[in-house]
Amino acid sequence: MRRLTAFAVSTVVLMMLAACATVPITGRKQISLVPQADLIGMAAQDYQQFVSEATLSDDNGDRQMVTRVGTSVANAAAEFMREHGMDYELRNYQWEFQLVEDEAVNAWCMPGGKIVVYSGLLPVAETEEGLAVVVAHEVAHALANHGGERMSQLLLANLGGMALSKALEEKPEETQDLAMLAYGVGAQVAVLLPYSRQHESEADHIGLILMAKAGYDPRAAVSFWRRMSAQSEGEPPEFLSTHPSHSTRIEDINALMPEAVAIYEGR
Repeated sequence: MRRLTAFAVSTVVLMMLAACATVPITGRKQISLVPQADLIGMAAQDYQQFVSEATLSDDNGDRQMVTRVGTSVANAAAEFMREHGMDYELRNYQWEFQLVEDEAVNAWCMPGGKIVVYSGLLPVAETEEGLAVVVAHEVAHALANHGGERMSQLLLANLGGMALSKALEEKPEETQDLAMLAYGVGAQVAVLLPYSRQHESEADHIGLILMAKAGYDPRAAVSFWRRMSAQSEGEPPEFLSTHPSHSTRIEDINALMPEAVAIYEGR
């Protein structure tokens, strides 16, 4: 049994070493066991199912704003990736933007560029620039392949590093549940807690760059997160949360602001 356990551990370590990728902008090394095409294909199916069951907003003005902001940020992401010779990472992306009627203050972006904004977010966003803060943050998650990294971690933690195609074949329901967690549609507090905070901070950094390149003043991020802090009083302590505390997030964003402002003012 001990030999088997040691062998299994060694196998997982080798898999992780052989499947490293680099996050754009931050340069962090990440584990990537899931082929991008497989992840995007599964995400597209989950997205279509979500949209078919959701109540889409009939507010034409708000829907146009979500599409306008999403398109601007997606174009900025493509421009950034071209500038750094990484546009191949977006070869399978087909951007879509939806506004759904839901009181939750939330938004997410699935691998492949499927973005959903909840109507409950708009009063907190207040302006188009406020919305750009969130959309750029969510696009950053997709650009950094956080979904693929989280899916890799979840497959290792829950299914012994099983390949995605095999996991879908042998344990389809469990694998789909893991995928929703990987996209950020759900929440995980346990083994993935440190990674989730890291992803959030990384998406804040990348998001500031993207919104600046898209023509939105990145300084709007500080105001937005202050409004989020005011509307989410009673949040759990940071060590129990999958996200950085608002005060930590604002402090970190202020430290990153000179880089983003230089990009915004230098366009």
